Order: sequence, then structure tokens, then C-alpha cells
Amino acid sequence: MFEKFYDLKNTPFSRDIATDQLYLTIMLEETLGRLEYAAKRQLFTVVTGDCGTGKTTIIRKFKDYLDSSQYLVMYLADSQLTPRHFYKGMLEQLGCEAKFYRGDAKRQLHREIELMRAMHNLQPVVIVDEAHLLDKEMLEEVRFLLNFKMDAESPMTLILVGQSELWDKLQLQAYAAIRQRIDLQCKLPHLDRAQVGQYIERHLAYAGGKHDIFTDTAIDEIYKFSSGTARIINKVCTHCLLYGSQTGKKLIDDHIVKFVIQGELT
Repeated sequence: MFEKFYDLKNTPFSRDIATDQLYLTIMLEETLGRLEYAAKRQLFTVVTGDCGTGKTTIIRKFKDYLDSSQYLVMYLADSQLTPRHFYKGMLEQLGCEAKFYRGDAKRQLHREIELMRAMHNLQPVVIVDEAHLLDKEMLEEVRFLLNFKMDAESPMTLILVGQSELWDKLQLQAYAAIRQRIDLQCKLPHLDRAQVGQYIERHLAYAGGKHDIFTDTAIDEIYKFSSGTARIINKVCTHCLLYGSQTGKKLIDDHIVKFVIQGELT
């Protein structure tokens, strides 16, 4: 709707932007590098951040970056994930029907991974999203899963991705055994004011924008309201562009941003 009014070829603040067009801060690039290292070394990694700070974005970028001839990425996101469903989900992605009992399914998964590595020279990378919702039983199963060949090596790269409360949970004494197994930890921060401006500029450039649409004062207001959270920035900017196109405003200033926030987002 607003794309034509602002002479945009693409929608600038949507979730389906190609990963090679995404705005990456230095911290996100560093996290991507750590994840690549984890895949090469088959490490147990935990990625945490507040809502909307780019966890799913970095995982999408990471998945697309990996060479599919060297790595097989398996992804699970289930708030009610149990050990049995975990093994079932993994084995289904490997094209197998899981055995019913947990222990049998775990041994089956280990065998399939060994065959995959020996016959196809593929390294498994397992990503468990929304991991802050996992209960203690499932997190304990992670520790048992990584016991392989008398604990001499890891059978896979395992990446837990979740909100900041996941790391808070892992700090508890009850999770000490799991915490000690973590090889790498990545915490995603909020964007600062300069990065918010760069983020908006990058997304408008992706959309084909040929001139500035948001004034500096508008970006100030977007930053204050969003606290540097990418998801909220997307929402505010989209609502402002809709309002601007409906009222014939080619330039979005701080007054429009405040009006939109008060009228539509609070």
C-alpha cells in the first residue's frame, strides 16, 4: 500500500527479508562468527537475548551461510518439547521413524548421525529455538545426549536459542552440570541510537528508497519508544509509513511518530 507512495520496490520492515540484505551490527557479526566456529568444532552453544533483539534473524543468517554439502541443519521450536519428542523430531528430519522408548530413540539417533558422518561426510547442527521454555527434564536430556563415545567427543553441534531468562535459569545450582558443558555463550544486546538509524537506513535501501523518509528527530522518537528492539522498530516504522501514505506525508518527522505511537501502538 505505502510502497507505491514512497517509490519503494520492496516492503522495508517485513520479516521475510533475504538474509543477505539484513542489517547486522558488529555484535551480530561477532555472534555469527562464533556460531560458525561452533559448527566447525561441534560445540554446545547458548544464544540468548531479549524479545526482538535478533535471535531468529541471526539463526536464519547462520543457517543460510552454512555449506549444505558439509552440514545438515536440524531445527526444532516447541514450547512443550519433551525428550521423546526431541528424538522423534530429530529422527524425522533424518528420514527415520523413531523408536518409542527414549533410550532406544537416543541410541538410534546416535547411530544415524554416525552413518551420516561416515557415508555422506555431513556434520549435524541442531538448533533448538524457544529454549527458555524447556523444562529441567529436557535440559538434563541435553547433557545426556552430548555424552558420546565415553564423553570423548560430541555427536553434533547443539545450539540452544532463547530469551534472556534461559541464561538466568542456567545460573541456578540445579543446572550446574548442564552449565559446565556449555562451550560458547552469546548474548544479543539492544541497538543503540546510531544503530537504529543505520538499521532504518539499511532496510529502506533494501526496499529501493532513493531519499530519506524519516527525519533525525523521528528516529530519536523511534529509538526512545523501541529501546533499540528491532521488532518494535519494524512495527513503528511500518505504522508510520502507512499513516504517511494515507495523509500524503513524504517525510516522516517526530510529530508523526509520536502521533502514531500514541494513537496506534500504546
